[in-house]
Amino acid sequence: MQTLHQPLSTTEMEVTSIRLERELKEKLKALSGNQGYQALIRDVLWNFIETQSANAKSQIDRSEIRATVPATAAQEQYCMLTGKLIQAQESMLLGLTAKGVLVPLSIGSIGSF
Repeated sequence: MQTLHQPLSTTEMEVTSIRLERELKEKLKALSGNQGYQALIRDVLWNFIETQSANAKSQIDRSEIRATVPATAAQEQYCMLTGKLIQAQESMLLGLTAKGVLVPLSIGSIGSF
């Protein structure tokens, strides 16, 4: 999958205020390590944008899939390999990419692993 953004220096970023529960902020700090919780939040948001931007036109290469897990679609979405529509409540796979992102896959789209 193509990355939608290029990392910027913080001087090139726009300041935005967001209110977080204290517990959430502390958990983010603990998870972020040396990266910092604001950088972690940016990464999470970019991953969300990339995942939500997936449609029939944006696909990935089969070689990017590292593992799959059986799942059931909670809502309509498109297979990231074929562009095929996956209906709500239809059996599907979640594919773990080399970047650590879970993507929707239709049954049979990856063949035998």
